[in-house]
Amino acid sequence: MGIPIEFGTAFRSPFEIADSAKYIEKLGFDILGCGEHVSFHGDTANAFISLSVAAGVTSKIKLMSTITLVPLYPAALLAKMGAALDVASEGRFICGVGVGGEYPPEFEACGVPVKERGSRTDEALEIVQRLWSSKNVTYKGKYADLNNISMKPMPIQKPRPPIWVSGRKDVAMKRAAKFADGWLPYMYTPEQMAQSVEKIKRFGEELGKDMSGFRYGLYIFTAVHDDNDTAIKMASDRLSIQYNQDFSKIVHKYALAGDPDRCIQRLKEYIDAGASFVFVSSACPDDYIAENLERIAHSVIPAFRPE
Repeated sequence: MGIPIEFGTAFRSPFEIADSAKYIEKLGFDILGCGEHVSFHGDTANAFISLSVAAGVTSKIKLMSTITLVPLYPAALLAKMGAALDVASEGRFICGVGVGGEYPPEFEACGVPVKERGSRTDEALEIVQRLWSSKNVTYKGKYADLNNISMKPMPIQKPRPPIWVSGRKDVAMKRAAKFADGWLPYMYTPEQMAQSVEKIKRFGEELGKDMSGFRYGLYIFTAVHDDNDTAIKMASDRLSIQYNQDFSKIVHKYALAGDPDRCIQRLKEYIDAGASFVFVSSACPDDYIAENLERIAHSVIPAFRPE
């Protein structure tokens, strides 16, 4: 298959982080993710805090912020927290970034206008890249000025920790091509994936960037069960509630739902389209989440491991 296929999943709650991290690593996932909000509809974590706890109880699994709300952080502080986490985890940090904005009250609470989230993110990514790879950085921007600033210690990973950009729109793809090492969309079909891979490559080429090492990911909701119909109903019911719309007719397009063989075949379509990283999120009843992860780990992921 060429590039090794990596699989990730995220904490389901901000509680019992240490036990969850050990469990996910033991299942054999390559990457552990954590989302964040300052304030949201329900309980949420801060990725840097929770992943730091995870770093102390794991040894191999990579730790990815999924997704850091970049415009809510001063750029230099974001760079420091990322560098510190990379050092604490001995070089396992991956910075997943997004612009947020779906919950305006948290932007207001942080004193950040929602309309500035894109430009703030672009400037922050420029600053973070420089601080992670160079010393004595001087920079004058719209939102931040740096005068001979260095990160001490620097991140362990060289030239810097990987950056992945999330999103589905062209502006996110252009941001990924300019600043990042990977791109992570969600609610995507294999056909959309193939089209976007070509688009991002073109954006990168227009910037004069070597895109040969750039990676394409997929964030996908999952429900895996030995009975195909049961899995599909789980995903349809959960996503219909979560997104307040009927998913019964579109669950096959946007979710990985079915028996293991069906899910393997569907994943191969995404991989053929260019994906080399699959981040799974459970779309099933709460009392089935652990079993769903175990079925993915034991019945789906092995099909993509080299023998």
